[in-house]
Amino acid sequence: MPLSEHEQRLLEQIERALYADDPKLASTIRSTNPRVYVVRRLWRSFALFLLGLATLVAAVIVTGPAGFVLGLVGFGLMLLAALRLAADLKRLSGRPDVSTRQARTSKSTSRVPFMERMEERWRKRWEDRDGR
Repeated sequence: MPLSEHEQRLLEQIERALYADDPKLASTIRSTNPRVYVVRRLWRSFALFLLGLATLVAAVIVTGPAGFVLGLVGFGLMLLAALRLAADLKRLSGRPDVSTRQARTSKSTSRVPFMERMEERWRKRWEDRDGR
């Protein structure tokens, strides 16, 4: 949704005030790219996944209860890294989160819920059958 002219003027005034108050902070904010942060998190998640895989391989080599615990730790690291990697990939692709999409659609639509529609169809079916 684009900003109105009044909102754009207000935003420009705020930016000018920021530059006047703290030019170093303003230049830091302007030069920061959020994609760089997400890509860095992707690489860290990938490295964590590889560490979990190495731990899992080490657990296969080690025998006894220590190997079992090591295997659980490796699996946990791999799972954590995979979940974090998937979330970061979603953020990088720009797709909205599922929970925000569901909240937005449930607020914006005033449709009748699924179960109420099914109950209405069922009721109509029986009324039509009795009316024959």
